[in-house]
Amino acid sequence: MNTLFFIIVGIVLFDFITERILDILNLNNWNPDLPGEAKGIYDEERYRKSMEYYKVNDRFSMITSMFSLALLLSVLFLDGFAWIDHYVRSITVNPAWMALLFFGIIGLASDLFSTLFSLYKIFVIEEKFGFNKMTPKTFVLDKLKGYLLSILIGGALLSLIVWIYGASGKYFWLYALGVLALFMVFATMFYASIILPLFNKLTPLPEGELRTSIESYCGKVGFKLHNLFVMDGSKRSSKANAFFSGMGAKKKIVLFDTLIEKHSTDELVAILAHEVGHYKKKHTMQGLMLGLLQSGIMLFILSLFLGNPELSKALGASQSSFHLDILAFGMIYSPLSALLGILMNMLSRKNEYEADRYAKETSDGTALASALIKLSVDNLGNLKPHPAYVFVHYSHPTLLQRLEKLK
Repeated sequence: MNTLFFIIVGIVLFDFITERILDILNLNNWNPDLPGEAKGIYDEERYRKSMEYYKVNDRFSMITSMFSLALLLSVLFLDGFAWIDHYVRSITVNPAWMALLFFGIIGLASDLFSTLFSLYKIFVIEEKFGFNKMTPKTFVLDKLKGYLLSILIGGALLSLIVWIYGASGKYFWLYALGVLALFMVFATMFYASIILPLFNKLTPLPEGELRTSIESYCGKVGFKLHNLFVMDGSKRSSKANAFFSGMGAKKKIVLFDTLIEKHSTDELVAILAHEVGHYKKKHTMQGLMLGLLQSGIMLFILSLFLGNPELSKALGASQSSFHLDILAFGMIYSPLSALLGILMNMLSRKNEYEADRYAKETSDGTALASALIKLSVDNLGNLKPHPAYVFVHYSHPTLLQRLEKLK
C-alpha cells in the first residue's frame, strides 16, 4: 500500500460522499405541496407521483452506489486487481491479450453484478410507474448484442492502443489520439446507420400531414433532410424522445414512436426545429471537437504516468503492466474528468437554450413549450432539482428554466 493507493481510496470515497451530498440536497429540495410555478404543468396527483418516482429511484441509487463502493474497496484492499493480473499472466505474456483478458474479466464481473440491479430497476421500479415495455427476451438479446459489440469494437480499439504504446514510445498519446479521433468521427457519422439498428427498428416517417409539415419547415430554413426516421422506442419504454445524429449526408433525425403518439403536429415540428437548431448552430461538430480535446488532455497526462511502477504497485501488483497502469490512472484522473464533465454540461445547457431559441424564431415557441411540458409530465420529471445537482449533472436546463426563456 503505497501513497498512490491511499490517494486512490481517498478519491473513491470523495466521489461517493460528494454524490450522496448532491442526492440529499436534491431530495430535500422537494416540496410536498405543488409549487406555484408548477401549477398548470402538473396536477396534484401527477406531482405526487413524480415525487414518489424520484424518491424510489433515489433510495435505489443509494443502495446500488453503496454496494458498488463496498465491492470496489474490497477489491482494492484485498489486491483483487493484482490477482486478476497474475491470472492473465499465467495464460499469456502478450501485452494486448493480457489487457483484453484483464479488462474482459473485470467488465464481465462488473456487468453481472450490475445486471441484477438493472433487472430490478427495469422490471420492478419502471414497471410500477408504467414506463417499462421491455420483455425478458429483449433484455437478454440486448445484453448479448452489447457483449458482442464490446468484444468486436472495444477489443479491437484496446488492442490497437496497446500496440501503439509498444511501438511509439513518448509519442504514444498523439498516435492514440489519432485513432480515437477516427473512431469518434466514424461513430458520430454512422451510429444511427450501423449500431442503433442492431437494437431498434428505424423506419422512414410515412407520408402524411406530419411529414409534409416537417418537409415544409426544412425547406423554409434551408435544412436538407433526407433521413427522417421513426424509432420503435415503445419496444423498451413508454418514455418519449428525439435526437439528431450524424454529419453531412449521413445526418439523421430520429423521432421515437412514443413521441409521435403523444404530441400534435405543431409540437413535433417544434421539437424537430430544436434538433435542426443544434445542427445549424454547429453543436454536433462543437461536441466532437471538445470531445477530442478532452481525449487529448487525458492521453497526454496518461503518457506522463505510463511505465511508472508505483501505479501498478498501488493496485497490489509486483510488476508494472499497461492494463494496470491504465486502471490506476483512470481512478486518479477521475476528479479532473468530473471537472471537465461539469464544464461540458455547462456548455450543453447553453446549447440547449440556443436550440430552443432557434426553434422559437423559426417555428413555434408556444408549441415547443407545450411539447416540453408534455415530455416532463409523461416522464415524471423533477420540476425543481437543487441548483447544485443541476450544475454538476444536468446536460439540459430544467423545464422551468427553459419555459422562462421561451416566453
